[in-house]
Amino acid sequence: MKLKIPFYYHIILFAGLFLTFCLWDYGINNRLEMVQQTKIYFWLTSTFMLSVFASYLLNFYTFCSWFLNKKKILFYFLSIPVSLVIFAGIRYFFQEIIMFHFTGMHNYFEESREITFYIKDNFLYGLPAVILSAFSYLFWEFQNTQKQNQELMLENKKAEFQMLKAQVSPHFLFNTLNSFYSQLILKDDKMASDVLVLSDLLRYVITETDKDEAILSREIQFIKNYIHLQRKRFEDQLYLDFSVEGDYSNERILSSALIHFVENVFKHGKFNKEKETAVISIKIKDEFLEISTFNYNADGENYSSTGIGFTNLIKRLEYAYKNQFVLEKSEENNTFKTYLKIPLKK
Repeated sequence: MKLKIPFYYHIILFAGLFLTFCLWDYGINNRLEMVQQTKIYFWLTSTFMLSVFASYLLNFYTFCSWFLNKKKILFYFLSIPVSLVIFAGIRYFFQEIIMFHFTGMHNYFEESREITFYIKDNFLYGLPAVILSAFSYLFWEFQNTQKQNQELMLENKKAEFQMLKAQVSPHFLFNTLNSFYSQLILKDDKMASDVLVLSDLLRYVITETDKDEAILSREIQFIKNYIHLQRKRFEDQLYLDFSVEGDYSNERILSSALIHFVENVFKHGKFNKEKETAVISIKIKDEFLEISTFNYNADGENYSSTGIGFTNLIKRLEYAYKNQFVLEKSEENNTFKTYLKIPLKK
């Protein structure tokens, strides 16, 4: 999950640091002789701060994003010397090439510009940029996580409220369905079987979908029950290719993640023509699960209008799997495709 931070925050941060550095350099060190040479002082200070700023940005958007974001702390520490070498190269470019071109003055004397000494000397000067970028990245990641947690808590509260509204005496509902099943089993086996499937489906919705994780076997059984009842709804004129490949038992996944895709197919898809057959495919392999769907859009349907549910799903996936999932969707020539790949938890 990449942090979305307005770039002007970095500019404001370094504008403050630049002002602080100038005041400190003048007030603490009392470098009046350098201040008197305003032009040289400006070039030395500005090129140094530009070097720090460039190294800060490079470390923030590359090494921090690659390693700290994925909690690979050891790799990040191993990348610090690389960042410091890059800082030395940037500073050399700004001060010993650009500044020399305009002022005719070097910051380092000739012997100290030897590459080994120059890089070693700049390790100390470049370290604050690396440390600052790491702390800054961790701060924003913490803020982003807190914001996500608050949003998820709000979404869960809304979902719980909607669930409570729907749970009008569930025990009464199940007892009634069981009563129907008992009466029908002696008269109509198929109808009784459908009532049992409906009972299982409703029980799963009421007892399982409010949890953070679901057992994969139960989630897939729910989908099978859901499709079974949809076939009854379409009076067996449902052109849908549904398949499940791979072994699964007690693996766990994000609750209702798969159901979202299946419901969208039935909500917006066309099923009444064999040449426009919809597809729902679930594959379990190599500790990952993949679900892909394909359908022709029903007349007047526009998937862009269903963005809220999709956005909420993305938030839940990012919270549960970080960068370990792949989610794609595409709409073309009146068809809609989706693809999701997530890791399985034992």
